[in-house]
Amino acid sequence: MANTEFKPFDHPAAWKATDFRSKDDFAIDLTARQIDALEAETAAYRKSGGNHAGLSPKSFPLTALQEDVQAWRQEVVHGRGLLMLRGFPVDRMNEDDSRVLFLGLGTHIGRPVSQSANGELIGDVVNVGNKDRNERAYRSSRELKLHTDRCDHIGMLCIRKAMEGGTSGYASALAVHNEMLRTKPELLAPLYNGFHHHRFGEQPPGEPIVTPERIPTFSVTEGVPNVICIRGYIDLAVDEGHASLSDLEVEALDTFEAMANEDEFRLNLTIEPGEASFTNNCCVLHTRTAFEDSPDPAQKRLLLRLWLREDERPSAPGVIVHKGQGILPQQGKGTYYSTGSTATA
Repeated sequence: MANTEFKPFDHPAAWKATDFRSKDDFAIDLTARQIDALEAETAAYRKSGGNHAGLSPKSFPLTALQEDVQAWRQEVVHGRGLLMLRGFPVDRMNEDDSRVLFLGLGTHIGRPVSQSANGELIGDVVNVGNKDRNERAYRSSRELKLHTDRCDHIGMLCIRKAMEGGTSGYASALAVHNEMLRTKPELLAPLYNGFHHHRFGEQPPGEPIVTPERIPTFSVTEGVPNVICIRGYIDLAVDEGHASLSDLEVEALDTFEAMANEDEFRLNLTIEPGEASFTNNCCVLHTRTAFEDSPDPAQKRLLLRLWLREDERPSAPGVIVHKGQGILPQQGKGTYYSTGSTATA
């Protein structure tokens, strides 16, 4: 794609961090009526004996909240792609009930998919591997780079925050794209061309450890933007000798990453217990600073994570291949990568 073909994104999700004074600008405080409806639906589903796989808009209808839920979905899918809901009653619900409530709500935003070879539809973001880079990032306490996940939308509900650190960060990849188009247009072509991604040992049996196709960082299909960037997996493919990067490709990735981390673009905030963020993973990058847990195991940082797919979203072939149905469950595989020395998201 020639540079002359690149156009700026005129989209509500092309925001800058400086557009917000605080998270109050994109947060909604749940009302007593909304909380009661969520709790009642959770209790009814738990009483039915249904499991996580059985949750859907039909089995978890939230009939009393249809207008509210549709407005929330609109903001995530078609709006700014950044929404915070505050006031989930995690202080008076056990963790199993909180999982059902959040996953049930999430089914109204998108279709939940597996987040690891373990097959979980709602993931516990909790420190298991400390700073070990061979452990999946959501099960570590190390600092992460701005990145996307293998889904279309992400939900994160805080049950307990860290004793220290664990600040969340968000940046609109669309806004960064627009700034690169203005100041470094020659670096966009490598990002549209894409990169081979390491698959961290979670590829299906018989498939290569690195994607045979290039996964585009930026793509536009039927006017709809998609962003995929997991720098650690790109670098791991190179480090293990499965792929290579030209000087121009390295410069493009470095520039994209550096710009996204500038104060103008990166929005930093702490998600407090009872707060949940929903982000459009097709437009918005996310990250987290390193953190330290409480010495009390019962007080360890815990967030609940959703990976949600939007089946009707127009997407380039490389995007569809990358996201698929999330990470398919595989017997005997977990979240630890046993080959190689470094890993990522």
